[in-house]
Amino acid sequence: MEKDKKKTGEKVLATNRKAYHRYFIDEKFEAGLSLRGTEIKSIREGKINLQESFGRVHNEEVFLHNCHISPYSHGNLFNHEPLRTRKLLLHRREIHRLMGKVQQKGLTIVPLRIYLKRGKAKVELALGRGKKLYDKRETVKKREADREQEKIMKGRRG
Repeated sequence: MEKDKKKTGEKVLATNRKAYHRYFIDEKFEAGLSLRGTEIKSIREGKINLQESFGRVHNEEVFLHNCHISPYSHGNLFNHEPLRTRKLLLHRREIHRLMGKVQQKGLTIVPLRIYLKRGKAKVELALGRGKKLYDKRETVKKREADREQEKIMKGRRG
């Protein structure tokens, strides 16, 4: 694990753990974030929340909505607005693919995590299909069954 982190140079700053609970994840993309001056400093401090955030395509550009980046602690009157809509940097091909899938299949663009890669802030986006309540219950049951099975197997080894 430690070697992989050094090889890729990634430092995960925030994850959206609820995304896996609320959505079936189909396809993942890596996007850059267009940020203002104090936003990257605040992100490096880890003051970011992805819980209710989502992506939206508008005029062949992708934007990240509801991503809360707290104001920088040493910032002054030039500090940023916490819930500002931020532009995501993707290749044109990827944007067109996202547009087509979101319009046709009713998928949602969900941010999974924000991390630093070679000093730049990146977002891992995914196309997610919303889960129904019974799907969520089924996922929880499966997870608990796997834990029980792991516990039994661990007891046999010892």
